[in-house]
Amino acid sequence: MKNNKLVIVGVGHVGSQVLTDALALNLFAEIAVIDQDREKAEGEALDGSHITPFTYCPNTELYAADYDTCKDADVIIVAAGPSVQKDAQFQDRGTLIGKNVSVIREVMAGISNYTKDAIIIFITNPLDSMVYLAGNFFDYPKNRIFGTGTCLDSARFRKIVANKYGVDPKSVHGYMLGEHGSTAFPVWSLLNIEGIGINRLDDYFSLDTPLDKEQIAQNVVETGFDILHLKGWTNSGVAMAACTLAKAVMLDEHSIFPVSTTLNGEYGLSEVALSLPCVIGRQGVEKRLAVPLDEDELGKLRATADSIRGTMKIGGLIKS
Repeated sequence: MKNNKLVIVGVGHVGSQVLTDALALNLFAEIAVIDQDREKAEGEALDGSHITPFTYCPNTELYAADYDTCKDADVIIVAAGPSVQKDAQFQDRGTLIGKNVSVIREVMAGISNYTKDAIIIFITNPLDSMVYLAGNFFDYPKNRIFGTGTCLDSARFRKIVANKYGVDPKSVHGYMLGEHGSTAFPVWSLLNIEGIGINRLDDYFSLDTPLDKEQIAQNVVETGFDILHLKGWTNSGVAMAACTLAKAVMLDEHSIFPVSTTLNGEYGLSEVALSLPCVIGRQGVEKRLAVPLDEDELGKLRATADSIRGTMKIGGLIKS
């Protein structure tokens, strides 16, 4: 019998939180962790193993490993590479591309030597550029590679909107699309609270101050840096996003999430990876959904694609 198996590559602040959240899923019989610092990987696995004796925790086998452990993995979550530092000024995630292109090349070479079957979920920033690199330079099935994309941005958007209207964020249905970064944008035309569209929300809810769409969009983008400057790093939201996606894969849910993939002509865009709503199941990305966007949103989608391409040029992934 083959065990349900997860591999986590990179166990810094984010990868460590992924490990904790993955254990709580009660889905994986086996979790392997890989890190350049082998002792840290061993320490994380040992620490995590001490969760297993507690009630309601699965008796998951945890261990540090090398890339050969990927040969029978179901899901691989990649959180490797340096991240934005607390003492940095407000900056785009694209500033990391110089360092993380080489990191992800090494990671993908290690994984693809042993498997082309596992579903690979990327967290490493600049996320969209890393997804493009992984999906287009290693002869790995493209549907089996995607990034958490704007899942986290969308969660932040829904939380801010929910706070504004005084409702549970799970009752807010909407998402940010485009780049996981400064040019992500909310799709206001499709936002609803349990079926009540944006243009009718005032008929049902009373607001102390008018809804400021531009301010909310800016708050969504900047809140990650607020956390960074207050706490030193961000890890909780994105780890939960990655584990939620892993669950959708393992249970073949056909759930829809805004994840980052390489486009193939949607909205006239190709040769760029960004986030659109996608159906996620056991085969990875089963379908991208080119949802209807108004003219303003289409303009923002093209602008975010241009921004991502600019980052990819800096990283040497494209020439023009």
